[in-house]
Amino acid sequence: MDHGYFALDTNSMAWDILEVPEINGKLPLKTCKVDEETGVAIWKIKYPAGYTTVSHWHNCSHGIYVLDGILRTHAGEYGPGTFVWFPEGTIQSHGATEIDDVTFLFITNKSFDIHFTHLEGAPA
Repeated sequence: MDHGYFALDTNSMAWDILEVPEINGKLPLKTCKVDEETGVAIWKIKYPAGYTTVSHWHNCSHGIYVLDGILRTHAGEYGPGTFVWFPEGTIQSHGATEIDDVTFLFITNKSFDIHFTHLEGAPA
């Protein structure tokens, strides 16, 4: 009986490109799972060296699990094996250092959205 079980070898999957037109960003991305009922999503994402998703917020909480490289956030820098949680509605920024790419798993608790403070201001 199939209960939705599956396994993915993300190392052999091709990278898609996630375009973030608000900040002229193009990010390599691999979709692991997006649950149509709950909106929960898991993506493998790579930020190229020097890239930052500038000040923004979400209507969802999300976690980042660093696989390789250093994740630079508004609150500090985190290396491989670190899990960083960003609560819903918090203003944040995150990216790679100037020297190295950072690859990570990005996990949401419900449907993903993004709001840039330079365009929309802070959450209400």
